[in-house]
Amino acid sequence: MTTFKNAKHVYFIGIGGVSMSGLAEILTDRGFRVSGTDIKESPVTKHLENLGIHINYGHRKENITDDVDLVVYTAAIHPDNPELVAANEKGIPLMDRAHLLGEIMGEYANSIAVAGTHGKTTTTSMVSEILLAAETDPTITVGGILPTIGSNLKIGHSPFFVAEACEYFDSFLQFNPKVGVILNVESDHLDYFEDLAHIRRSFHAFAQRVPEDGVVIINQEIDDVEELITELGCIAETFGMQDGAVWQAKNIAHEADGTNTFDVYYKGEYFGPIHLQVPGEHNIMNALASIASAHYLGISPEDCNKGLLHFGGTERRFQRKGVKNGIQVIDDYAHHPTEIKAALAAAKKVQHNKTWCVFQPHTYSRTKFLFDEFGESFDEADEIIIADIFAAREAFDETISAAMLAERVAQAGKSARYVGDFDAIRAYLEEHCQEGDLLMTVGAGDVFKIGESFLK
Repeated sequence: MTTFKNAKHVYFIGIGGVSMSGLAEILTDRGFRVSGTDIKESPVTKHLENLGIHINYGHRKENITDDVDLVVYTAAIHPDNPELVAANEKGIPLMDRAHLLGEIMGEYANSIAVAGTHGKTTTTSMVSEILLAAETDPTITVGGILPTIGSNLKIGHSPFFVAEACEYFDSFLQFNPKVGVILNVESDHLDYFEDLAHIRRSFHAFAQRVPEDGVVIINQEIDDVEELITELGCIAETFGMQDGAVWQAKNIAHEADGTNTFDVYYKGEYFGPIHLQVPGEHNIMNALASIASAHYLGISPEDCNKGLLHFGGTERRFQRKGVKNGIQVIDDYAHHPTEIKAALAAAKKVQHNKTWCVFQPHTYSRTKFLFDEFGESFDEADEIIIADIFAAREAFDETISAAMLAERVAQAGKSARYVGDFDAIRAYLEEHCQEGDLLMTVGAGDVFKIGESFLK
């Protein structure tokens, strides 16, 4: 069986990715020789180069030299990638990103893997803040920039490890965490999964990978939640706002600035008060999951509150970008219908007049598969602008477009329009947004550039 432990020189195809860069840095810290490839230079690749990692820009066969012992790649790398082809021709062992992350995770006694259709980055960040507040010196790998550590990675020197567990391509089935978190289970990544039933089977399989001395922390509001926690070797604890949850939030108060306060009860007994600096009921649920995870590993209620009080969000998760002419600008990574609803509901908790939402759909397949769901996602917005679809890893698909989605949103009774490119959208906003309004840029692509341009 292929393992990274026998390698001396590890090569990463796509080393500038959020997860790949973190893994590359972990191996460098352990004394491995690390190199890799990315399409173009970025702040992430510059940081890796400063650590002594050699990076090639552009994928070429000759980048794979005979002294490479192991090649790590992601699901986004196609089989005809020249470096992957070269590694196969040379007989160099291959390992996908999830396998490497799972191997590394297995070396930590107190590991937490956060899974779910959405909320992974925020909840992983919340858990990280709690572990930092408890001074456990955790190793952290998160899918966004956590301001407290100024990075997506912190290399600790303790048994504590926290990471996101992505379901795409069943990546999370490579992990065996002590604590497995399931935030929600909904239709997404339907370019890989056949249907929701297929997705649920994968999440059930993820839960089954938690060992006997571990715990599955799961949202009580997931449909047929009992089905997902049957035939487990470990215990399961639910979280939610309704009676019957093992971890329950009560006495919730939404403040005028969007922050939240609530009391936590564990098995019916008072656990402690929590003050959240981030808005939205979805973040109360994320906080409950993080508290439950940390508590199982011995973290006190006081450190849970202290860590969450310090959490101000991660980049691109309801990130307040600034104010111009009395117009607040907030950016959010939401790219699934449920995430959009949650982000706009959170915006409603912030005092303002009209809500403007600029949404950039992410991938043609997701836009097509969830077309009607997207069409019904903007109830809490007053004005909606749909930007061109961000293709990401996909080729152009003429059967779906931003204009079609804008028309579908309008059919739901909303004021929605397709305007054009980013410059045209910015010009439209400058003409129509008024003092006291709130402008949200929403999507997993580069839609944040519109808000930044607007502020300038």
